[in-house]
Amino acid sequence: MSTIKVGKSEMPAVGLGIWKIDKEDAAQSVYDAIEVGYRHIDSAADYGNEKEAGEGIAKAIADGLCTRDELWITSKLWNTFHREEHVREGLQKTLDDLGLEYLDLYLIHFPISMKYVPLDKHYPPEWFFDPGAPDARMEIDPVPLSDTWRGMEAAARDGLAREIGVCNYNSGLLHDLMAYSTIKPSMLQIESHPFLTQENLIRLAGDYGIAVTAFSPLGALSYVQLDMATDKDTVLTAAPVVAAAERTGKSPAQVVLRWGLQRGTSIIPKTTKKERLKENIDLFDFELTAAEMDAIADLNQNRRFNDTAVFCEAAFNKFYPIYD
Repeated sequence: MSTIKVGKSEMPAVGLGIWKIDKEDAAQSVYDAIEVGYRHIDSAADYGNEKEAGEGIAKAIADGLCTRDELWITSKLWNTFHREEHVREGLQKTLDDLGLEYLDLYLIHFPISMKYVPLDKHYPPEWFFDPGAPDARMEIDPVPLSDTWRGMEAAARDGLAREIGVCNYNSGLLHDLMAYSTIKPSMLQIESHPFLTQENLIRLAGDYGIAVTAFSPLGALSYVQLDMATDKDTVLTAAPVVAAAERTGKSPAQVVLRWGLQRGTSIIPKTTKKERLKENIDLFDFELTAAEMDAIADLNQNRRFNDTAVFCEAAFNKFYPIYD
């Protein structure tokens, strides 16, 4: 398994993303992933399946498939824990659910600070401050991101997270973070695929020495079931992808995932099917040519599927863009 440098650590370049994996499938999916060779699991409090993922991790370790030290576990701070004094509470809940003493990587999930929701009120807090209210909506608590980062730094200093970073930041927020942080972010996680290449942002992260993870590396596939994309939005039938698949004898999905790896990003595809788990990690016995890499990159449409300006207003009654 190839790795990428994340801070002082080495992270497996391919991980299993567990967003949208149902609770009843999460433990087995995580176990199956570890069994077929994954050593990188990407989770988040908001996914609502960390307890079950932790059960899969514990069983894999108990069965001798791996040790804890051989695993890389990432999770994310949810929006309702952005106040400096709440960061540790959010992190500790994640650790308890996953059954771990530390995370390899902890990320700010969104640059969105929402009103605090106590653990005993409802968990995971998700997007609605009060889901039972007749006018339920997401409610903002205007906390500076620098305050949140201080809480993240404290968690790192105390050994609860070996590396810290951010998700869904744009270039302006990244410049700002690098100016005030005393512990620099070691990871930027962003949506990126051939329809959203984000070349400038990825280059900027590299200039700062920040690794990049691409979520939704296959593009629309993650969003069709959420009605945020249609089957027609797939990149898998694009001519450059199909041509590269024919040349290499690989599937179109493997070609797109390989493209992500050859750009220097890590990738976290999601699946619950064991045969797909194997396919998504079988990416290291072929390479794309420079011409193929360029042709796939030229598919860029700046098409963002995970756009807060769209889904926050449509689903959570609050217009809240974070991308320009």
